[in-house]
Amino acid sequence: MQVTHPLIIEWEMWHVAARKSPNTTVERIRVINQFGDEARCDPATASSLIIMRWLQSHVDDWSDSTAATYHSYLRSWFKWLILQDHRVDNPMLKLGSPKYPDRVPRPVPDDELMQLLTTRMHHRTRVMILLAALAGMRVSEIARVRGEDINVSAGLIYMIGKGKKRDALPLHPLLIEAAQTMPIKGWWFPSNSRRPGQHVRGKAVSDIIGRTMKRAGVRGTPHSLRHWFGTTLLDEGTDVRVVQTLLRHRSLATTAIYTKVPDRHRHEAVRQLDPFRARRPIE
Repeated sequence: MQVTHPLIIEWEMWHVAARKSPNTTVERIRVINQFGDEARCDPATASSLIIMRWLQSHVDDWSDSTAATYHSYLRSWFKWLILQDHRVDNPMLKLGSPKYPDRVPRPVPDDELMQLLTTRMHHRTRVMILLAALAGMRVSEIARVRGEDINVSAGLIYMIGKGKKRDALPLHPLLIEAAQTMPIKGWWFPSNSRRPGQHVRGKAVSDIIGRTMKRAGVRGTPHSLRHWFGTTLLDEGTDVRVVQTLLRHRSLATTAIYTKVPDRHRHEAVRQLDPFRARRPIE
């Protein structure tokens, strides 16, 4: 049985006391535990060289965004150790800080989404995918859905998103149908026996959807389904401020990344170019 480092337990208590986002807390704890396990070191006393080797070992299987995020978790961890007098030096100072890549939406292509939805899978997995694609929900939000959050007659799902903000989202007809097949009370996606009475973690939802996408030959990540939700709404003419509320972005600038001109429009524009237009008769 794996024993969690006592300082990681203390760090988790600090997050809860500081009322940090539950999802942020869970992800930070998971990554620091992963670092200690894979690097085979005490995560509280690790040197810069050990950290660099661990980050380098994932250069082929982490995206630039994931690498930058995990780097930030390590910085937070060692900063906290120093703040609490558990360590005097900061090994992260010797490591360069990776930049987050420009955020560009990478939605699942329409034909591949159809391909995904016609693939055989467990019913719970299909509901997870529908929540991502037709409600634009993040994996951490999907993990926490309860039967009590659903109002079928009103066609709404109540949820707590980033920043603990409470939202009521309209349900797509397919999700209303799916809701009637799920538990009326309790977690829709309960955890296994290791966490009795709790919901699955967001990472588990991501893994389940990701494996299904790979098996179906669909490109992208589970978050690409949320990107499909946002870009398709805008492509169909939905007002950007409406899309902002549906994606639950605090800033319109965040939603703006979804407003990039679709490739099909750019192809249409280029095809219309006529290098011989000077020959056209004047009307």
